[in-house]
Amino acid sequence: MILPILAYGNPVLKKKAKEVSKNFEGLNDVIENMWATMYNANGVGLAAPQIGFSKRLFIIDTSPFADDESMNDVDLNRIKSFKKVFINPTLTDETGNEWDFNEGCLSIPDVRADIKRSDTILIKYFDQEFNQHQDSYNGIIARVIQHEYDHIEGILFTDKLSPLKRKLLKGKLLNISKGKIETDYKMKFSGPIKNR
Repeated sequence: MILPILAYGNPVLKKKAKEVSKNFEGLNDVIENMWATMYNANGVGLAAPQIGFSKRLFIIDTSPFADDESMNDVDLNRIKSFKKVFINPTLTDETGNEWDFNEGCLSIPDVRADIKRSDTILIKYFDQEFNQHQDSYNGIIARVIQHEYDHIEGILFTDKLSPLKRKLLKGKLLNISKGKIETDYKMKFSGPIKNR
């Protein structure tokens, strides 16, 4: 089922999400709905808080980046086939050079900005069957994971911008929070954030 994506301004997006219990009933349905919602919005990642489910869960499918001509052949094969569910993840290490990449977010449509992130990460998480993993990722995959991980920590990519850049985007962000925007996918709006 395709669900509405919460827009910038919704307080759920600013809360640190709670862990998913192993016996959580309906988890597979939630994950299936997240995939349907993400693909409908042409996204590469979606965190549970973005559909109003404040739990430590996100999904990623980086295959759309395979069309990016700047990726090298080694990355291309890895990117084409990277599709994962991350439950109760913990980022245990972020290393390597920081690099800029123009990021966007399904909760903040039509806003993009260059964001610095570490090149390599180490992450512990459970998969959909609740098997535990610890994996290292780098490049674009690490970046998408860091972006989605921020969501479950209550952090949006706009929080990483300089005060000047945030000030320049204030009007646009206010319009998003009020629902004064058109998108090709369902969104849920809740009004502006006070003192922002």
